[in-house]
Amino acid sequence: MSRRTALCAALALALPLLSAPATAAAKGDPLARFHHQRLDWKSCVQGPDDDLGKELQSAGAECADVTVPLNYDDPGGRTITLAISRIRATDARHRIGPLLLNGGGPGGQTLGDPPWIRRAMKDVGARYDVVGVDPRFVGRSTPLDCHWPTGSSFSAGADRAGFDRMTAFARDLAQRCGTSAGPVLPYVTTRNTARDLEVIRAALGERRISYLGYSYGSYLGEVYATMFPGRVDRMVLDGVIDPHRYSPRLLRGAEAANRHALEDWASWTAARHTAYGLGCTRDAVRTAVNRVQAAATRAPLQVGPYRLDEHTVPAIVLSGLSQDNDDAYGALARAVRDISRAARGQHVVPGQEFAEVLRFVLTGSDSAYGSVQSAILCGDVAAPRDPEVYWRDIQRSRARDPLFVPVTRNLGPCAFWDPPREAPTVIRNDFPALLVNATGDPRSIYSGAVAQRRSWPSSRLITLRGAEQHAVCGVFGSACAEASVNRYFATGRLPAQDVTCQA
Repeated sequence: MSRRTALCAALALALPLLSAPATAAAKGDPLARFHHQRLDWKSCVQGPDDDLGKELQSAGAECADVTVPLNYDDPGGRTITLAISRIRATDARHRIGPLLLNGGGPGGQTLGDPPWIRRAMKDVGARYDVVGVDPRFVGRSTPLDCHWPTGSSFSAGADRAGFDRMTAFARDLAQRCGTSAGPVLPYVTTRNTARDLEVIRAALGERRISYLGYSYGSYLGEVYATMFPGRVDRMVLDGVIDPHRYSPRLLRGAEAANRHALEDWASWTAARHTAYGLGCTRDAVRTAVNRVQAAATRAPLQVGPYRLDEHTVPAIVLSGLSQDNDDAYGALARAVRDISRAARGQHVVPGQEFAEVLRFVLTGSDSAYGSVQSAILCGDVAAPRDPEVYWRDIQRSRARDPLFVPVTRNLGPCAFWDPPREAPTVIRNDFPALLVNATGDPRSIYSGAVAQRRSWPSSRLITLRGAEQHAVCGVFGSACAEASVNRYFATGRLPAQDVTCQA
């Protein structure tokens, strides 16, 4: 589920003078002041240490804030701001329009994504205004932070005592959010984020937008296409979520894909035993993973200033399996190597990359990310409220996957959240979008893309075979997939049939 980025925007388009009929229509529009706001485009750099802003500036982006209502049923009430960035189209003669981005999460920043998306689009990128959006309460938008001691989720552990500890922990997280952010929580939802995209479209002075959404961003795209179908030009959803399975328990059912990803990582690591020392065969590497989990279950392991236990080690392993490349595999191998040394009683100082993972999991340094992610999931769809539902689910499946099931089926703060303010969106029956998914995606599992292709018969599906990869376009480097996506962005015509690419 995605982490962050940032970007900015370029020169604002002057809004045309309204004719008398348009003015009359605006008077009947309760959101007119939001739809017709003038955006103040400025530098994205917010200070001398703002690396994100500098990166955006060097890519030719500028930034603006968009004002939206907190509660769309009360547009005259409290407002919040959304941070957006834009790299303007350089091929003005063949300009297609704005392309809005969402990098997933939920709760991930997208402000910084336009530079690398623009590069991935190659020549066709010059025909779009590429727009990054930090959704409501994310990144540089109006913030939300429940002041949690973690930014992550955890494993339920090996027994009932561990599960009960996680139940108390989840209840405490929910209470912290209720205390610090209670009044706004009902409005931290995907439906309101879709409404925000519609305000952004209008504020940009555009009749329609194109959209590229990754992971959770695919669900946001499905909701936006349902709520505002006439406002979509071209839509690409990468790492597709089946909306019928969307809930706070997003990873439930992803165990098999993650086991397969673990097997491939173990084979990769075994081939590099000299570098990592975790075993010369796939089975030996898997045994090393099981050994560190067993050690962490017996007693916490000290890695630098951090203590890892039965609740954290499986979550760290799972989090390292979303990308199918040497860098990601190496990062996980180094992490498991460090944990293995700690299990043998050695003094371990984690490298910078692993230390950042541990800070995310074991401190409140990324509390805002976890807070917003949970608020969106809890605000969209109600979770089971009885802890016994989760315990029974874990116990039924634990034997076939003792490492991942206690993570993917564990309860979280949504079990103790107030019920959603709105019913979940019933996604429309058909829409002509381009869907992209790897067969081994460990987060947005491939069956979700197949199901959505079936639900949207006029859509097309690009399948990347042979990769345990979450997010494909511009991330994995599949020339086949990216050529099909860029051709669609250039022409607006979907492929005549589904496309299969080999990793």
